[in-house]
Formats: sequence, C-alpha cells, structure tokens
Amino acid sequence: MHAKSVARHLVTPSQPQAAHPPPPTSAAVVDADVPGAVTGELERSLAEFTAYSRSLDPVFATDVADRLAAFTLDGGSRIRPRFLWWAVRACGGTDPHVAGALRLAAALELIQSCALVHDDVMDQSAVRRGRPSFHAQIALRFPATAPPRACGPSSFAQSVAVLAGDLALCWADDLAAGADLDPAVRTEVLRIWRAMRTEMIAGQYLDLHGQATSSRSAGQAIRTVCLKTARYTVERPLALGATLAGADEPTTRALTAAGRCAGIAFQLRDDLLGAFGDPEVTGKPSGDDIRSGKATYLLALAQTRARATGATDVVDLLQNRRGNSALSDPELARIRDALHSTGAPAQVERHIERLTRASERHLAAAHLHGPAARRLAALLRQIASPPRHTTPATGPAGHHGAAR
Repeated sequence: MHAKSVARHLVTPSQPQAAHPPPPTSAAVVDADVPGAVTGELERSLAEFTAYSRSLDPVFATDVADRLAAFTLDGGSRIRPRFLWWAVRACGGTDPHVAGALRLAAALELIQSCALVHDDVMDQSAVRRGRPSFHAQIALRFPATAPPRACGPSSFAQSVAVLAGDLALCWADDLAAGADLDPAVRTEVLRIWRAMRTEMIAGQYLDLHGQATSSRSAGQAIRTVCLKTARYTVERPLALGATLAGADEPTTRALTAAGRCAGIAFQLRDDLLGAFGDPEVTGKPSGDDIRSGKATYLLALAQTRARATGATDVVDLLQNRRGNSALSDPELARIRDALHSTGAPAQVERHIERLTRASERHLAAAHLHGPAARRLAALLRQIASPPRHTTPATGPAGHHGAAR
C-alpha cells in the first residue's frame, strides 16, 4: 500500500473518555457480549493508563500512549479473551469470577498489541487490519524524520513502535498483577502468564531466525508456530480460564491440548492466507509472507516436496525469490503457481483437518457439558476448521479463506 493510500486510512488517536460505565458483575451479562465486556474493561483501564501518561508528558501521551490505546481498542476479534472466558464458564465459573476474568482478558489484548506492533516493525509491514501499522502511523505523523529518498519507515518511527510495544507489555503486566484473585489461583495464573510471555518472544525469535537463515525445516516451522501463535492465542488463554474457575488437572490438561492443536491449525491457515489471501479480507497486503521471507510451514513443505520430486526449477524459484520485498505481482503469481505445483497447499489443508479432529478429541476428553462448553467447542472449530467456501488449496484461481 502506497503512502498516500495509507494516509487516507490514518487513525488519529483520541484521548479515552473520562467516564465509563461500571464493569459487569454478572456472568450472564458477559455471556451475552464477551467482546463488548472486554472492550469496556479495556476502555476503563486504558483511560487510567493514558491519564497517567499525560501527567508525565503530553507529547508522550499524544504520540505514544493515546495512539497505543486507540490501536488496542480499534479492531480485533477479541479471540484470546473469548477463549479465556468460555473456558472459565465451561469449567464452572460464575459471577465471582467475572472481575478477575475481565482483567486478565484485557491484559491478553494488550500483550497482543505488543506482539502486533513489534511484529509489524520486524516484518516492515505498513498495514494492519486494513489501516496503517503503528510505525507507519508514526512515519506519517513525522514525515521529516525519514531520510531523503527513503523507501521504508524511518528509524525514528520504528524506534517509537518498539517503545509502544514495550509499553503495551508493561500495561498488560500491570493488569495481570493487579487482578483480584485468591492467593493460590494468583500463583498459578502468574506462572502461566510468565510462561506465555517467554514462549511468545521465543517464537518471535524463531520466526526471525528462520527468515535470516532461509530455513527450510518443516519441523522448525511447526515449533515456531506453536510458540509464537498457538500457545498465547489459544492454549494459554484456555489454561488461564480453567485455572480461574478451579478446574482439576485432567480437565486443564485436556483443554490445553485441544487449544494447542487448534492454535497450530489457526496459524497454518494464516500461513495460507499470507501467501494467497485477499487483502480486502485479511487486512494485509497479498503475498506479504512471501515478500518478507517468512519461514512458514507452507514454504518449507513446498521446498521439501519439490526437492523430493527433482523439481529444481521450483526449488530455485522459491529459494531465490523468497524474501524479496520488491517482488512484482507477476513474480508473486509465479511463486503461487509453483507452490501449488508441489501440492503443498493441499497438504497443509489436510494437516489442518487432522489438527481440527485432534482438537475435538482432546476437548471431548475434558468431559465438559452445558451451553458454555458448546460455545467453547464452536470457538475452537471456528479458528481451526477450513472455511466453508473454496480455499487456497484449490489452485491459483481459488477464493481465499476468512480473515484472522
């Protein structure tokens, strides 16, 4: 997306309103609108955080804190909070669990903001959710900081985005540490929280390492997927919810296994969308993962299959063109055709289907019943299962999956 096009979508941060409705105390109220309840909790918390930031310095508040608050509140499916909440409810959580659950759910959204802001800097992605990414907003706000004839974002814009991601992580930790929980529950919740943070950063490093080394390892790609996405998107939110509700160890173990399988399937679907997705659906430029050289399972599998069949022209194309940010649309189309020629997209689809079935088996082993358990099962299927319409595995002319 060009700078002028991005500028038309620029989000101007606004200071959160001073007055907000009180948080819900009824689990039934949250059941009716989980994203709305979490957004309300975020609005209340972010109003406090940005007010404090403004007391430190109005320039910092306007450029960084308010913009981060707007970034967090604007868009997103609240998928991690929804997993946390329905795990709480499916494991027997009731009204006394509402305040702690909403606090941790808001913290999950802030750690997600940290991940997205930093990820876009590392990938040099100008677009997020169909709008300018955080560092792109800063670059547009301060055009004079860009060096002459620069094609990418300025070092100033990227540095500000790094600080904003750090700030999001600080705010997330503040919310998690401040949740009103029983001492035994708090100890376990904070253990899960600490593990999740480190897992996420380890996964992000493996992602960078794969790009830097042009990794062709399918096993390493799956390990990256598990650490970078599956655990903090699905598995750990489910573990937090089960812990809040006081679930026993077998139930929690079954839930987290279901979440890990669904989370890996989720990221494999995202990899297909990264290669073939429609920008109008995904909110990201088409072929971004190929242009950035991400060491995805899809690319690793395609290269392995091409080498096994002696398709040296495909191996060379995937190796030489991958990671080329200036890749033209015709060149991108050639790479997509090459991917399909190996059968890798169809095999990824089959892997997603196997993971979906495994997730369902693990969830059944948790022996959860009732409306909340059904909502949780539906949510796991929603992120793990292939879309109902035609998927990228059908070929170069196929339609593409739903946005994540």
